[in-house]
Amino acid sequence: MIRNLAGAAAVTAVGSSLSPLYAGKAGNSKLKRNIHQSVCRWAFSDIPLAKLIAACIDIGIEAIDLLDEKDWDVVNKQGLRCSLGNVTDYVIQKGFNRLEYHDKLIADYTDIIPRAAAAGVPNLICFSGNRDGQNDNDGLINCAIGLRKLMPVAEKYGVNIFMELLNTNMHKDYQCDKIPWGAALCEMVGSERFKLLYDIYHMQIMEGNIIDTITKYHRYIGHYHTGGVPGRHEIDETQELYYPAIMRAIVKTGFKGYVAHEFIPLQENKLESLRKGVLICDV
Repeated sequence: MIRNLAGAAAVTAVGSSLSPLYAGKAGNSKLKRNIHQSVCRWAFSDIPLAKLIAACIDIGIEAIDLLDEKDWDVVNKQGLRCSLGNVTDYVIQKGFNRLEYHDKLIADYTDIIPRAAAAGVPNLICFSGNRDGQNDNDGLINCAIGLRKLMPVAEKYGVNIFMELLNTNMHKDYQCDKIPWGAALCEMVGSERFKLLYDIYHMQIMEGNIIDTITKYHRYIGHYHTGGVPGRHEIDETQELYYPAIMRAIVKTGFKGYVAHEFIPLQENKLESLRKGVLICDV
């Protein structure tokens, strides 16, 4: 069933010192903003939030990803927004693929969706959970059962729910680890308010073929995360992906959502690494 749904889905979806590889970006005083860029809070968690906000404003970053509710108004007051909100203490391991978790998950999301809408948070994250011996078909059905119960609330308040795709080298046994599975789930949920968070770092490890995958499945993708491969570090010439080409492919699909930087800098000046990442993706 997964194979058939995903096959049908694919057919339907059809100033900084930079290396010469990225030359021409550093001197730009204004960003093109064809890509709406954000940054994941946890990846820069050793930097105080106030300092990160100031850096985002200076660099031209529009939003901060993966904030708890207590911080939503903090960024709002500084002219930024939370591009993707955290919801529940049931996170990666305990997701919608288990019926026994549905009561709590549905209650948590139902409770927070109206507050996210009021705070101008357009998107909330969710997870499939681990397999724990469950086959992928059963996990798919269970996720769809739970998420379909949430969609009337999400649709009423205009808030999107995005399930993240993760690699199982890092997150062992996680179920939503391939985009055909995620696309099949989108078809089963059947709402424009449910899409996938396509983490480029994770999916390079699991599937590769990033640009072709984005081109084929873009209708199911509502959000992107960046990260260098290997190691999840800077997205510059030190890693195997060429992010300007990936960003151009995303722009070509007509995507209007957020691309959030989730790389962990190796450089001592982490905010300068972030600035370079933004310039690299500003195509």
